[in-house]
Amino acid sequence: MKRSQRPVDPRSPLVFDIRALGRRAGAMTTVQTSVPAPPGLGNDVIGVPEGDPVELDLRFEAVVEGVLVTGTAEMEAVGECVRCLTEVRVPVEVDVQELFVHDASREEGYEDEDEVSALSGDYVDLQPVLRDDVVLDLPFQPLCRPDCAGLCPTCGVRLDDHPGHHHDGAVDARWAALGALDLDNVADAAPDGVEQGAPHPYNRPGPSQGEELPR
Repeated sequence: MKRSQRPVDPRSPLVFDIRALGRRAGAMTTVQTSVPAPPGLGNDVIGVPEGDPVELDLRFEAVVEGVLVTGTAEMEAVGECVRCLTEVRVPVEVDVQELFVHDASREEGYEDEDEVSALSGDYVDLQPVLRDDVVLDLPFQPLCRPDCAGLCPTCGVRLDDHPGHHHDGAVDARWAALGALDLDNVADAAPDGVEQGAPHPYNRPGPSQGEELPR
């Protein structure tokens, strides 16, 4: 997976110092911690509010290529139901699994340094990985309940709160002008210059069998 590299701030709660691992393949350490959610952890309709807690349970393991990070991240996303616009809270748990290589531009098999995540010196920057995993896990159209009835298209009331809600005689505004027409009079009225009851030229009966057409 391609991930763009960005300047790493060692003070960021999602940046981890892995100097204790060294480069001995098989060395391992675990981290259980709670960190504030970074900005941009979501999509246009739902996301994790910046600063809300993200519970991390991670394992950092030194491998030949670099450091393998595995574990889980738990948090709560907040958004709006796409049908009734009420607040929606969704628990989110994502699996984290990412290889951070020592030098992506020199490792055999990696021609583009953005093809994999790279270590920044002695630091692992988990923020881009977490953002990608969370965004892919979030619902694209969050609902407060699977059978949400939505809003009344006439007045906007939430239909789940008023199951029997309806509007008597409601007429679509686009057709309201037709209600003022007297269709009976329209049918009886003849256009100017046309004799009432006179047949339309195209509706006159044709000649009977054997009758010659006028010349």
